[in-house]
Amino acid sequence: MIVDSVVLPLEWQNHAINDQNAYLAVKHNSLYMKKCFLLIFGLFAVTLGMSQSSAFGLKGGLTIGLQEWGGFEQDPLLKYHGIAFIESYNPDEPFAVFAQAGFHRKGSAIRNRNYRDPNSTGFVRPPAREFIFNNLSLTLGAKQKFLLSGNTQWYWLLGVRGDYTLDTNLDEYNEINMFYPIYPLDSDIFIRDFNYGITFGAGLDLPVADLMGILLEFSVNPDLSYQYVQPAIGNVVDPYTGGTRTINERRIRNLTFEVTLGFRFLRLVEYID
Repeated sequence: MIVDSVVLPLEWQNHAINDQNAYLAVKHNSLYMKKCFLLIFGLFAVTLGMSQSSAFGLKGGLTIGLQEWGGFEQDPLLKYHGIAFIESYNPDEPFAVFAQAGFHRKGSAIRNRNYRDPNSTGFVRPPAREFIFNNLSLTLGAKQKFLLSGNTQWYWLLGVRGDYTLDTNLDEYNEINMFYPIYPLDSDIFIRDFNYGITFGAGLDLPVADLMGILLEFSVNPDLSYQYVQPAIGNVVDPYTGGTRTINERRIRNLTFEVTLGFRFLRLVEYID
């Protein structure tokens, strides 16, 4: 069986064939959830922008991605993100609601590992290997601000998030998976397009002009759903030891830590009687 130009091992072929209906159901539910979330996000953002004073801007920075592969220790993935946001604004009210859309490179990496060379009795150390999921994230949430010093404020934020996977780099590992199927496969059967999670964090808002400020923010972004789900497979040659092992069912969730710097602008609406 060939899926997305990847030849699946026999045990996975049987699993994939038996699970086609479940797979199609997951895809249908994901599409429905994505449409609902986009509709809510759009209505929320338009309401914020049209009905009252608001703050908006752009921000971005470092993303530290973590994943657990169930038996394989992973290293952090160091990438980046960019976000456009809008939020309610009232100088007399510490609470605000916000909507934001961003591009986030999530995943994990393997560094400084020795592999057994199949052509000799020794080991080799390949370059770092990265497993990247490029996701579009939409977040709706709330924040509360507190006066820190002068006009500088600090704030906490909490939001619910929906992610859509635009693409991955898993096709880079198709060849090695033909011999050592230890890496996630580039297959729509196992990769989940739509995921959801929460975002929470804190930051500083430093005004630099009447209608402009600089934001410095730290956030934690755990997924509640699985980015990747793959069945167990036995008798796999382990390139780290040269022996055989069973790869357990692999359920991969994303967790990211983000350090963000941005610019915030105010749009003031004045009502005249």
